[in-house]
Amino acid sequence: MTPEDVANAITQALVQGGAQWLVATLVAFLPALWTMTLILHFARPYVLRTLRRCGLRLGADVWWMSYLLTRDAVLVVTFALSWIFFLPNVVTQLPLPITGSLAALCLLLALAVKIILRVDDDIRAYRFATIFLIVGATLYYVPQTFGVEAASQEHLSWFANNLVSNANPSLALALMWISMAGLALVGVWFFFRALASANQSMLRRTAPIRPVREKTHAVS
Repeated sequence: MTPEDVANAITQALVQGGAQWLVATLVAFLPALWTMTLILHFARPYVLRTLRRCGLRLGADVWWMSYLLTRDAVLVVTFALSWIFFLPNVVTQLPLPITGSLAALCLLLALAVKIILRVDDDIRAYRFATIFLIVGATLYYVPQTFGVEAASQEHLSWFANNLVSNANPSLALALMWISMAGLALVGVWFFFRALASANQSMLRRTAPIRPVREKTHAVS
């Protein structure tokens, strides 16, 4: 081997090793984001109780808006980092939770419920969002805890052989494509909803302003 071949091999190994390390770090950090998502979602009653104790209207508004922004931002970030479960090469080569793509789909469905309905005012909408979040968290926690992180445990070998993506690549890819189809449907719905909202906004802006008719009073 020439020195150039050795340098290329070392560079390729560093790049592949760095990519695998980054993906493994994201997968290990996602449970913390999932936990924060659930905590902020279920903290709504506590936030409302604290809100009622605020004597200043400005303080109450700042408290409520900070909670909403943090809660939804953590949900969006968790979904964005979950996109690694929709990369076929990563799913088949690295040990990932086999149902991670379905968990990401549940996150997107919970976000869609928040966009469609008034989750903070409608108890039924809040329950729908809660169901999607609980199902998604379960689909991530179980294979991550009992499959990926417990691969060295002999009594949990069944989970390591069936709930890890690179140990069962055919099922992992099937679940990934099903989840991707669901994401595509939700994305198409988002697109047409945003288009309809933009058209309505433009119609309101371009609508002619009707002149106000002045009432004339007869002078007796």
